[in-house]
Amino acid sequence: MTRFEGRRALVTGAASGIGAATVALLRAEGAAVVGIDVRATDEVRAGDVTDPESVRDFVATATAGLGGLDVLVNVAGVMHFSRVEDVTLDDWQRHLAVNLTGPFLVTQAAVPHLIASRGCIVTVASVAGLKGQAYTSAYSASKGGAVLFAKSLALELADRGVRVNCVCPGGVDTPLLGPAAASIPMDANPRLMDRLHSIIPDLVRPTEVAEAIAYLASDAARMITGTALVMDGGTQS
Repeated sequence: MTRFEGRRALVTGAASGIGAATVALLRAEGAAVVGIDVRATDEVRAGDVTDPESVRDFVATATAGLGGLDVLVNVAGVMHFSRVEDVTLDDWQRHLAVNLTGPFLVTQAAVPHLIASRGCIVTVASVAGLKGQAYTSAYSASKGGAVLFAKSLALELADRGVRVNCVCPGGVDTPLLGPAAASIPMDANPRLMDRLHSIIPDLVRPTEVAEAIAYLASDAARMITGTALVMDGGTQS
């Protein structure tokens, strides 16, 4: 398939997990892609979504190199568990900075280019942004904000030709999962933790989230905007 032949894309959080899978899929389907991450690699450029100056620089450099922008994918994120009384102000602000302010800064810098191309934005949120989830108050607050940020932008930008959606996965098998699981409080209520389990006994694969992102960014989804696509294995059923 070549759904993205001639398209230009920018993907944050691109060094691993969902971001790396998204970069690989978009490139395989014809897109020219710039990947951004705080950890630069041979394939991914350095950039910090929480730093306004860094964001301005990497969006400007990427769009200049690509000759414009058609697709923005906000993937960069952080997550760990903690009882609310143990959440430090630094923890709280870090979750908001990466998971909510980051998409805002990158989107704001990219919007003029996306208006010019009548492009689209896809943000990786979470099922935790759609329902209460114990021991993740900072994460849930940040992802809930990301969902409503996307929905608000979908309304604002529709008449300028820009579609805005997000995907809301449950547990995804990425490098983020191990450290997050290790942060679960030792005395966590098992009944509350059971609420996180999907009825399909498996984790979501990064490639599956990438496929959902690609669909929402493709012409097949031209009439879809303001949507939070749930990929939680039936957790909310």
